[in-house]
Amino acid sequence: MAELDTLDIIVLAAILLGTLAYFTKGSLWGKTKDPYATSFAATNTAKAGKTRNIVQKMEESGKNCIIFYGSQTGTAEDYASRLAKEGKSRFGLETMVADLEDYDFDNLDAIPSDKIVMFVLATYGEGEPTDNAVEFYEFITGEDVSFSQGNDPPLDNLHYVAFGLGNNTYEHYNSMVRNVNKALEKLGAHRIGEAGEGDDGAGTMEEDFLAWKDPMWAALAAKMGLEEREAVYEPIFSVVEREDLTKDSPEVYLGEPNKMHLEGAAKGPFNAHNPYIAPIAESHELFSAKDRNCLHMEIDVSGSNLTYQTGDHVAVWPTNPGEEVDRFLNVFGLGSKRDTVVTVKPLEPTAKVPFPTPTTYDAIVRYHMEICAPVSRQFVATLAPFAPDNETKAEMTKLGGDKDYFHEKVNAHHLNIARLLESVSKGKTWNVPFSALIEGVTKLQPRYYSISSSSLVQPKKISITAVVETQILPGREDPFRGVATNYLLALKEKQNGDPNPTPFGLSYEITGPRNKYDGIHVPVHVRHSNFKLPSDPSKPVIMVGPGTGVAPFRGFVQERAKLAENGENVGKTILFFGCRRRNEDFLYEKEWEEYKKILGDKFELVVAFSREGPKKVYVQHLLKERAKEINELLEQKAFFYVCGDAANMAREVNAVLGQIISEQRGVPETKAEEIVKNMRAANQYQEDVWS
Repeated sequence: MAELDTLDIIVLAAILLGTLAYFTKGSLWGKTKDPYATSFAATNTAKAGKTRNIVQKMEESGKNCIIFYGSQTGTAEDYASRLAKEGKSRFGLETMVADLEDYDFDNLDAIPSDKIVMFVLATYGEGEPTDNAVEFYEFITGEDVSFSQGNDPPLDNLHYVAFGLGNNTYEHYNSMVRNVNKALEKLGAHRIGEAGEGDDGAGTMEEDFLAWKDPMWAALAAKMGLEEREAVYEPIFSVVEREDLTKDSPEVYLGEPNKMHLEGAAKGPFNAHNPYIAPIAESHELFSAKDRNCLHMEIDVSGSNLTYQTGDHVAVWPTNPGEEVDRFLNVFGLGSKRDTVVTVKPLEPTAKVPFPTPTTYDAIVRYHMEICAPVSRQFVATLAPFAPDNETKAEMTKLGGDKDYFHEKVNAHHLNIARLLESVSKGKTWNVPFSALIEGVTKLQPRYYSISSSSLVQPKKISITAVVETQILPGREDPFRGVATNYLLALKEKQNGDPNPTPFGLSYEITGPRNKYDGIHVPVHVRHSNFKLPSDPSKPVIMVGPGTGVAPFRGFVQERAKLAENGENVGKTILFFGCRRRNEDFLYEKEWEEYKKILGDKFELVVAFSREGPKKVYVQHLLKERAKEINELLEQKAFFYVCGDAANMAREVNAVLGQIISEQRGVPETKAEEIVKNMRAANQYQEDVWS
């Protein structure tokens, strides 16, 4: 073969370089730096790839107290942040908050004994760890857990504190903190104070946390020789107003969740950090009564890589109503500065800014802060020093310190922070550092809804069924209204012809930041669930779902009807549905008739109309009336599903099922309860419930 001349070599080299450049684009070059990542994710060195070694991280950053959190919806993360702030302000601890998934744990035994480790752990679903705590949980509770130092016992060096977030309506109440605590003690670690347990099911989570933390701090101070000092506010973030930028500057975030959205080039994977701005294919009201109404919405995900399975959840990213945004900005004297651009940066290396910057006060409050939620007693106490006068300061101090008084004046009326401050100070303006608001007001969280469609029938269209939340509260002039469902109602009104929808007088920026949502799009992602039909369609299923608890069962029945049309052998399918009146809130009445035509005697709908008879009838009553058939189906290994209210309905259905098994099989109730527990353990009994 002839030798290559110089031109050939140059051409081949150019081709080689071009090929290399193409295949390394985005990994070795051409990767635009995301200012959002710079503002908070990159300051967390674990995420930036510097270290997953927690001991090294604590040494590098000069920390002597680390608070790990396992959080699904943000509450545990919020409590961890509050502990970190209080530890620093009251005791001078050098604290840091850490996401459990950011670190390895085989060197927990190397953490010096004069350092403090705290665990704030939520229990998710049926006793499972939260997504970010799975690896830690499997490691610490594993049979073959091993550590770096070879000590005996391995964690004799570790001093720790633990608080759990749970829901007593679930069987495995607070199992995460209980099991982790047990595992740590088994490995020789030393717990300081009691392991606290918060109960969302009883609605006492906040007070449980406050009741736990004060004796915990006392025990910690005694054990570790800490000296309490007068708590002085020290900002975690710097907030700098930018005169060189306006809200129309292209690099300014106006509510976009990340840089890709800011630049209009958002792409997958779409998830809890990166929502898909999904078109709403259609929307209508299933019913509208004097005190409530119910929406059906079809979300089109065909333009994304989002997939779902029947029984999964869809997360809607809401925006706060304009009236509450105005109220919040005005009470803090920011109404005239709403469009002022600010850059927010952490003042210490482990803090994370919870939204992208530079941005505006309006965008932060509208898209990133949970300003409509009832205010916490601890935050009220934190704001007392900033009161505009002594009378207001005294009242805020009393509210922050007196549990019963706070419940009477604040909790009972579901007052958010701005409404409370307006009321207490009689409309005076509060001069609070904006950093304190970023730290004290929790992040606006996505709301999760059980998907009410079958992925087999409509894989690229997700159905939502949601009652628009409204609560009439004594002593409050206007009702408390849910953030996400009223936002969805505004979107429905816009889609159906109202150019400026204001449901119940609430207005929303439904066209989104820079009008990118155009009023008929909604930010969403999908959360996968274990709430699933049996893989064998011939298995019988019994479903109990009153009200919007019927949502996933619409998907289940839709799927079974499709399977039957495809020639599959479908087992007996019974749905116990509850509503008030046939002519008021009988959800999907016509659809059930269509499914009945397809499934024949394989499908039965049993409806409890609670307000039609001389006495109230609920799903659990009708379940008991069918005791013989229910037991026979269970003996055929039927799957049993419950969806809806956890505190009352789900608990009563669980009890009724035990009674049915006891009576029909002639066994003691204790034995029947054991059978129900075994059904749960085998996934034969599944719940998708909420408080």
